[in-house]
Amino acid sequence: MVLSTQPTGRKRLIHHLDTPDVSFDDQDAILEILLSPIGQHRRHHTKPSKGKRSGKTRADSAADASVANETHVQTAPQKPELSAHVDVGFNSITRKLEETSKETPKARGDTSAQATGDAKRPYSMIFVARGNQSSAFNCHFPRMVGAATRASPSEERTRLVGFSKPCSERLSAVLGVARVSSVAVMRDAPGAEALWAFVQKTVSPVDTSWLEESKASAYRPTQIGSTETIVGAKKAKITA
Repeated sequence: MVLSTQPTGRKRLIHHLDTPDVSFDDQDAILEILLSPIGQHRRHHTKPSKGKRSGKTRADSAADASVANETHVQTAPQKPELSAHVDVGFNSITRKLEETSKETPKARGDTSAQATGDAKRPYSMIFVARGNQSSAFNCHFPRMVGAATRASPSEERTRLVGFSKPCSERLSAVLGVARVSSVAVMRDAPGAEALWAFVQKTVSPVDTSWLEESKASAYRPTQIGSTETIVGAKKAKITA
């Protein structure tokens, strides 16, 4: 018989950044301005999505209605110009933030026609529906936004806006999508001037002091503190 002590668990220090706080009144105002141009078109001319699972169960009926859908698309008016400057979804927004954070300040400040396309245009605002999802799906946004806009002036930095649960449900309903995790608007997007002006006034940029500290070149000697403490006697192993 062998008895040995096993550690109950290990502790690890985890660093995280907070999303800027936005009052409920400001959330409602921002949501109203955000949804007015895109939401009206999608609400009247786009069939609401009920998720992938629901779509699979009605594959046959969807095939029968394909002719009617094609007719509806032909008669629907053109989408608002703002729609081409908006990204919806976790993957597309995260991928673009990664690309933007890798760019050098010189490339980020290039105003040539090639560099100012939608693929190179940074985000001005990112809206995250935090109320209906785990924090694991959005805790990376503050760090990525801070890294992507670290070289931009304070007034031009991407604003990160977190929505509460009631706003998240309303966002999904108006856009006609079962679950909306995040929506991003590109810089200088047409029709978004009023929204950008309001967000600039009510939402502060993401704090990037941790990035500034990493640039410091001053030498900092190692500081190790020593404390004498009492450790219990080691438990002897008993072998049967």
